[in-house]
Amino acid sequence: MAESKVKKAGAKPESHLAMVRRARRINRELAEVYPYAHPELDFRNPFELLVATVLSAQTTDLRVNQTTPALFAAYPTPEDMAGADPEALEEIIRPTGFFRAKAKSLLGLSQALRDNFGGEVPGRIEDLVTLPGVGRKTANVVLGNAFGVPGITVDTHFGRLVRRWKWTEQEDPEKVEAEICAIFPKSEWTMLSHRVVFHGRRICHSRKPACGACPIAPLCPAYGEGETDPEKAAKLLKYEKGGQPGQRLTPPPDYPGLPAPAKSGPAGV
Repeated sequence: MAESKVKKAGAKPESHLAMVRRARRINRELAEVYPYAHPELDFRNPFELLVATVLSAQTTDLRVNQTTPALFAAYPTPEDMAGADPEALEEIIRPTGFFRAKAKSLLGLSQALRDNFGGEVPGRIEDLVTLPGVGRKTANVVLGNAFGVPGITVDTHFGRLVRRWKWTEQEDPEKVEAEICAIFPKSEWTMLSHRVVFHGRRICHSRKPACGACPIAPLCPAYGEGETDPEKAAKLLKYEKGGQPGQRLTPPPDYPGLPAPAKSGPAGV
């Protein structure tokens, strides 16, 4: 694998315009690599996506997907969840970790949906962020994937990769969101988020990126931080890129991998 073209530029710093062009090319190439990129949480309606996204903090989407079938069977609507016994709710969501804090958020947001929004998940970010446990990241996930409203979702994978690619130096998620939004057309925001997260989970890992198996290595300023040998890098690939199941129990029809195991098992990061 050739060394990054960005590194070869050497002493001359990359201009903002050159960075924007490189960022947009990376997005185009990721679109070819992950044409099937999608939210990796199972959901059937906006309420289920909202709840699943709150539960996904500090755990894997797979763990959430293994937990939510029982949760939604017991509490299918905001009204049902708003009246849940806290201890019973905690027990169901215990596998996702931080279950007491998450149960408090779920009870609070369900009660707010019941009392303030007629039992419906609102389709505006201004309203969503008023719900307990819901910040801009969660709101953008719901808006982009349940309502078709474009948004950038800055999770740990997204933030790591956009800094690694020198699209931003910001650490604060809201500042990251603002700077990345300025680089791309609004129509690309939601799918860009999916592609970047997919790439971070499958190839550009936190501790050991699979640089030698990365399709955008020539465009990456951080090429060489991970394994550059193609054969060794191929062994680091995860989910469908590594021939393994994905995180969804019910993946979209065009997903090339396998459904995740329904029962608790090793949960990839």
